[in-house]
Amino acid sequence: MDATDLRIALFSGNYNYVRDGANQALNRLVGYLLRQGAAVRVYSPTVDNPDFEPTGDLIHVPALALPGRAEYRAPIRLPGRVRRDIAQFAPNIFHIASPEILGHRALSLARSWNVPAIASVHTRFETYPRYYGLTFLEPLLVAILRRFYRRCDAIFAPSESMAQILREQRMSYDVGIWSRGIDRDIFDPRHRDLGWRQGHGIADDEVVIGFVGRLVMEKGLDVYSDAIDSLERRQVRHRVLVIGEGPARDWFEKRLPQGVFVGFQKGPDLGRAVASLDMLFNPSVTETFGNVTLEAMAAGLPVIAAKATGSESLVEDGVTGRLIRPGAIEAFADALQHYCENKGAREAAGAAGCAASERYGWDQVNQALVDGYLRVIRQRAEGVQGPPRSPVP
Repeated sequence: MDATDLRIALFSGNYNYVRDGANQALNRLVGYLLRQGAAVRVYSPTVDNPDFEPTGDLIHVPALALPGRAEYRAPIRLPGRVRRDIAQFAPNIFHIASPEILGHRALSLARSWNVPAIASVHTRFETYPRYYGLTFLEPLLVAILRRFYRRCDAIFAPSESMAQILREQRMSYDVGIWSRGIDRDIFDPRHRDLGWRQGHGIADDEVVIGFVGRLVMEKGLDVYSDAIDSLERRQVRHRVLVIGEGPARDWFEKRLPQGVFVGFQKGPDLGRAVASLDMLFNPSVTETFGNVTLEAMAAGLPVIAAKATGSESLVEDGVTGRLIRPGAIEAFADALQHYCENKGAREAAGAAGCAASERYGWDQVNQALVDGYLRVIRQRAEGVQGPPRSPVP
């Protein structure tokens, strides 16, 4: 059996209607699978004006806008017409990319049809409540996630640090790695553009601290702002440049009135914007991989990041940047000050990060997941039983 024998039903809560690292990885995966001769069918909510065109065949599933986050859709069921479409497609493996209602229904369907199912882990959902004053919900979310993931034949994390967290949380007995790749045509130090910086009022000799990502509170915007405030109090010369859009933009702009906000960027424009920074500051603890961290490294930037899943597998502390205890404002400020005031340190860390990023190619990481699909299917064919119907507590 090889990739041409694969028939993959892929279920996602957001395949293309809002652009983020997870759904871009899924679209790249589908493109790779189709080039290898596999058959793929994607089931996800859709909208009239998605952020980008989907790769492959996309089937709509019913969904409602999330309260307070209307840009996201919450799938509410797996209707009969979709079940019939799945049956006609006759998948030999289910890939579930989000543990919400659609994922649960798809997993139950796979179990009833005796079709193997794997899940990919894209974010640390259990950490989200802490950003909205609901920390007490975290143990409940962990229990719900554990029940879901243990019903899968295998789960795949994007980094070894995230895989270790999943093992410690007893999420699955079979945790593999599906990493993320980098488009080196887009993210490259050569795309640095001082003219572009000047157009945004930034002098050539000013040191720019960047933020790249969706502007939502769970990205650590409060920690970012507090660390920048500390630099201001220390009178460290710097500029802040924010790349991205999101519902928390107004809040972030008010917290950082001196910042330059350039909005959403994509493709070559994003590559130019990232390469035109002098460092990336990523205090988030919710990522399972950290696409923006890898992109910044490929662009030759030092990265100051929270010592958390994803970043721990990418950033080598003291070599390609700094890993700081989550929420440690003054320690973040110390690291930022070091790179603001030491051009040689910035250049050395950026060069080391660029070299380290070269081992992340999209075809290589996607082939690793293809190998995972084939392994899980082969195990079922050889009589290896799927996960227990009642998860072990």
